[in-house]
Amino acid sequence: MIEIAQPDDWHVHLRDGPMLGRVAGETARQFGRAIIMPNLDPPVQTTDQAVAYRDRILASLPKDSSFQPLMTLYLTDETTPAEIQRATDSGVVFGVKLYPKGATTNAESGVDRLDQMAPVLEAMEQHRMPLLIHGESTDPDCDVFDREEVFLEEWLAPMVERHAGLRVVFEHITTKSAVDYVRQAPDRVGATLTPQHLLLNRNALFAGGLRPHHYCLPVLKRERDREALLGAATSGDPHFFLGTDSAPHSRSTKESACGCAGIYSAPIALELYAQAFASVNALDRLEGFASHFGADFYGLPRHQKKRQLRPSNWTVPDSPSPDPDTPQVFWTGQDLDFRLVDEI
Repeated sequence: MIEIAQPDDWHVHLRDGPMLGRVAGETARQFGRAIIMPNLDPPVQTTDQAVAYRDRILASLPKDSSFQPLMTLYLTDETTPAEIQRATDSGVVFGVKLYPKGATTNAESGVDRLDQMAPVLEAMEQHRMPLLIHGESTDPDCDVFDREEVFLEEWLAPMVERHAGLRVVFEHITTKSAVDYVRQAPDRVGATLTPQHLLLNRNALFAGGLRPHHYCLPVLKRERDREALLGAATSGDPHFFLGTDSAPHSRSTKESACGCAGIYSAPIALELYAQAFASVNALDRLEGFASHFGADFYGLPRHQKKRQLRPSNWTVPDSPSPDPDTPQVFWTGQDLDFRLVDEI
């Protein structure tokens, strides 16, 4: 039996409307808190919109749920320093999300240059509001497997150097280059790691045919990158912490001629991380990664409640629903060696 403090998810998509009702409870069952992504359609750009979205999330959960959604704003060319002040004062908004324009799902409202955002970034420095970054270049001439490394060199590293007080989370990193950068970066730079990038390399996209439910952005990378990510996650380095990037899409939009990016892992997230940590005999490092380091980075208290993962060999079932709007859970049909205990 593995016992750890209640973990948190520092990067998750809950969507809105009917999909929110389908998926929010799965994240709330596994985690005490979660950083909620703002890339709705239309995006969450203001503090008032974030508060309203938070209310919808809470309304979708059982009344006795203790889950805390930690909201974010979507950075656009219209974001102002005054909005950063309002977000800070709200006690509801915990970060601002940078999407390079067109980089991923609902990123059309993102930014395509950072120099014009300097007043907003300076306000974030002043208020210690973290900038959460989807780190991929959108240059059409950039190879899809090089997009993270190009972004790191051309956007991220210069910005971190230029804004010496800015707190940054390099989200869902996928390459050895990103691991190496975070390790030597200032303490104000952290990174999240997803279960799919710890468990799979890019061969999984094509195993036995095209696998749309293994397609996410940033895309899976080489085996040497996966090994570097797993080494970072299990190292005990507090700059690396849990962020699932669980991103539900209906099966009908994933399994289409132009399938969308996103992997839905929320229902089995902790079991997946345990599987990855066990693969390198590092289960003793899981609690720091899942329960401590993210809370410390965001300046929030660690949970006192405990959760347990029980050794149990089981196969992840397919969704029992024939509804094509139901998202398919990652790892369907494959075995896991741990099961989360709901109550202890």
